[in-house]
Amino acid sequence: PMKNPASTFPALVIVLLSNVGLALAQSAAETQEGGKNADGFFVHSIRSEYQAEETSVRVFLPDRIQENRRYPVLYVLPVEAGNETYWGDGLVEVRKHDLANQYGLICVEPTFVQLPWYADHPTDPAVRQESHFVRAVVPLVDRLYPTQAESEGRLLLGFSKSGWGAFSLLLRHPGTFGKAVAWDAPLMMDHSGRYRSGPIFGSDENFAQYEVAALLRRDAAQFQESNRLIHFGYGNFREHHQAAHRLMEELGIRHTYRDGPQREHSWHSGWLPEAVAMLAAAEEQ
Repeated sequence: PMKNPASTFPALVIVLLSNVGLALAQSAAETQEGGKNADGFFVHSIRSEYQAEETSVRVFLPDRIQENRRYPVLYVLPVEAGNETYWGDGLVEVRKHDLANQYGLICVEPTFVQLPWYADHPTDPAVRQESHFVRAVVPLVDRLYPTQAESEGRLLLGFSKSGWGAFSLLLRHPGTFGKAVAWDAPLMMDHSGRYRSGPIFGSDENFAQYEVAALLRRDAAQFQESNRLIHFGYGNFREHHQAAHRLMEELGIRHTYRDGPQREHSWHSGWLPEAVAMLAAAEEQ
């Protein structure tokens, strides 16, 4: 087995985020290795030019990391700013159901200074959540862990606003991410300002660049051959999922959709294991 990853990381790492494999502009992020926390997660503090303050990245590994093996990464996208857990803790739910071991996944959850909508503000350079995730977090994880550093090895998972984010990120970066699953998400939101999104999108014009329905219409041809989009269940947003399903059927987009079951709108209501299983099933198709 590979050595404990924590023992192989330097105390202070300067990570150069090149455009190799990600087609990104060069940038730099400074990270501080903090070791394992009480939950058994590796925690990295990260400062990037895309966020106003230091943020963190938590990583949960399978119990045994095999030497010379590369692992897919499940990005568990948060719905709250910072370390808030009013709606539960996605990575704790992953650990509870032993999903890292069951599916051989490196599981990662970043934080954001402001409420995450996974967009770049049009004028404020310190509110660039999409850039922070794609240009800082993903390359950091690929550098520090034995990941499958290609689109097929990067899976996105979220609910509510982070379910929206999972779809938006995949549709905008189909060469960076492989598949996305969304549970109980406002997938058909059609203007900025709903659900405290205004300060992140900044304007309806900028929002239009991230609107899931518009992206589906624009890029339908790219998603007609393989099943990369999964959405199911509801608590608050059943009509959004039904409408998104109808739209994708009209556009000929391959996807997985399941109407229900109804559950409480939180990380801990039981939907997450099914979501990861659906990602794994889509992987086999």
